[in-house]
Amino acid sequence: MQKKAAARTPRITIRDVASDAGVSVAAVSKVLRDAYGVSEALRAKVQASMDKLNYRPLASARGLRGRTYTLGLVFPDLRNPFFADIFAGVNAALERTRYQAMQGISTSASALVEAMIDRQMDGLILVGPNENNERLNDIAKRTPLVVIGHHDIDGAKFDAVNNDDQLGARLAVRHLCQNGHSKIAMLSLSAPVSTVINQRELGYRLEMTEQGLGGAINILRAPQVLRDVQLTIRKLLESKDKPDAIFCWTDLMAFEAISVATELGLSIPDDLAVVGYDNTIFCDFSQNRLTSIDQSGEVLGLQATRLLIERIDGRMQPDHFVVTPRVVARASSARND
Repeated sequence: MQKKAAARTPRITIRDVASDAGVSVAAVSKVLRDAYGVSEALRAKVQASMDKLNYRPLASARGLRGRTYTLGLVFPDLRNPFFADIFAGVNAALERTRYQAMQGISTSASALVEAMIDRQMDGLILVGPNENNERLNDIAKRTPLVVIGHHDIDGAKFDAVNNDDQLGARLAVRHLCQNGHSKIAMLSLSAPVSTVINQRELGYRLEMTEQGLGGAINILRAPQVLRDVQLTIRKLLESKDKPDAIFCWTDLMAFEAISVATELGLSIPDDLAVVGYDNTIFCDFSQNRLTSIDQSGEVLGLQATRLLIERIDGRMQPDHFVVTPRVVARASSARND
């Protein structure tokens, strides 16, 4: 005999909340909309009934009344621990608000972004978007938009939060030069090329030239595929003219550089110095002790969220926030002379 499905508990409605609180449906609606003129006494009474009845307004219904209090957060992937720092900053910014962040993973701002807009999210934060300004401006026309890691802001209708990636690369090269290294190679990303990568490569080239090392400029590019990164590093370190230092565009690549160098019997940093970018939590691990450029992921996430809520609240003019990077020196870059 087929068992009957358990009956669903009837959903609590706004009318139930109004009845329990002894107020009108319109009053509850005003509290939910955070409307102007709602007294603290009314707000407290309605909130008490909502908590008592475990009432949760539907996001779609909130959207019809004005806001859903949900923000869309799109990452290119979750392999890089630096993105966790950004997410922590977003959550910190939302702690004392009614907003919740819903995250998704996509290498392009296409179907996922459209789905978030269709679900009436109040605004979007795109991290490292591989989109041109025409596409980003199109999104910004339909919903408040903030991008993290996009330096092409000429004519932008959206807000941007960036690290000064050119300066960060220059600081990495300068640090290595100050520690006695002169054959400094850069491990970069082959595709997709972003404005972040362009700025870091430019900073590397400029600082190498300023340090009188223009003839030693050596940029190697590899996709974000572990095997390809390892093969690229191994080929470089087994060459006759191998470098005495590598600056990697991200910590993840720097960890691989340390691993491959160790397998080849090289001493870090005596035979090879390594500097990464992001200053993720794994840099402090004893097997890494990685010198890295700190671009303050939590600050990026916090500032992006602040700007997005300002946009939702009505600010029209685009704003652009830049974080100044710094070198966090560890054992991977200082020779034991």
